[in-house]
Amino acid sequence: MKERNFLDRVMEFEQQLGSMHKQFHELIGFVAQMTEENHSLQLENHHLRKRLEEMDGQTQAVNKRQHRKKPNTVDIGEGVDNLARLYNEGFHVCNVHYGGSRKGEDCLFCLSFLNKQNV
Repeated sequence: MKERNFLDRVMEFEQQLGSMHKQFHELIGFVAQMTEENHSLQLENHHLRKRLEEMDGQTQAVNKRQHRKKPNTVDIGEGVDNLARLYNEGFHVCNVHYGGSRKGEDCLFCLSFLNKQNV
């Protein structure tokens, strides 16, 4: 009986080894897949960083050109917004008829003044 018990245990151990071998190969496959994905993501990350640096350099170059083109520009600000609001409410904002009622008609002087301020 002891031989039978011993053989049963050896066969059971062999089955366990086979199961572990199968799990080990599945694990190796998973690690290979994750390694490939990691490498792919690293390449993509590298390309994206390179593209971001290129775009950042282009943006800085554009900002420098814009800064050189308009060194004396002034922010239009809240005052012009208020004048535009007054004009839309029906009042003149030009120096010819300032403060007068437009009576629903457009004023070329006002429009010219507001367009100068927005440029």
